[in-house]
Amino acid sequence: MDDIVIRKKIEEALDNAESIWTQVEDLFEAGDVARVFNKAVEYPTKIPGIPTLELNKPEVREYIAFVLDIRNSTKHLLVAISNKTSNVSLLQRTLYETTAVITGGIIAVENNEGGVTELLGDGLLALFKAEKKEDVYKAHNAAKQSIFILETIVNDILQKRYNLPKLEIGIGLAYSKALVTLLGSENNYHPKAIGECVYRASKIAKGRNEIYIDDKLQLFWPKIKGGKLKFLPLPKELDFEAFKIVKEN
Repeated sequence: MDDIVIRKKIEEALDNAESIWTQVEDLFEAGDVARVFNKAVEYPTKIPGIPTLELNKPEVREYIAFVLDIRNSTKHLLVAISNKTSNVSLLQRTLYETTAVITGGIIAVENNEGGVTELLGDGLLALFKAEKKEDVYKAHNAAKQSIFILETIVNDILQKRYNLPKLEIGIGLAYSKALVTLLGSENNYHPKAIGECVYRASKIAKGRNEIYIDDKLQLFWPKIKGGKLKFLPLPKELDFEAFKIVKEN
């Protein structure tokens, strides 16, 4: 495929993106759900509340984005291999660790009615509905369960099967409206959620078996008298505020 054809395809995709934005721009201000009906071809999705999408039929919904990331995976990998503590190759180890962690994360997400929408190399992106404040608990439970599965099951299996050291994960949760649409080209469309929550969750998924949330989710969180969760401010390294969730004794 030459440069002219590639440029044309990209420009066509951007033309379509501009058309989509024109259809939904006002909805970000109004807070309504976008449903613009054109073509009847439906594509299945894992996005909660939207089992199928039609081409040129974007929607706007409120979501909690959930990003799980293996911490320092490259450094961790090189150190362990150089120490020759395991009889598996570097490529094998990458496959086994990624498989185990992502599988554990998917289980936790699906157990709590979330949808895994993308795999991110050494992590995953999931979405949870945010139709009411109580929906926060499902995302939080999925995060807690992901860490529990890692610490009590995944690390144990990896050590026993391959003599691999313990892994750590970071989980970021963030809340905002998101544009849900199909991206790609003919015969290769992918459902995508595009929103501030996705960007923010990916930026704060950097703790070590900890759960970080953005300031919008902290404000959205149900306020319960006598609640046992605390939100500790993180160092201001980004263009938004973030917090670590801790449980009071």
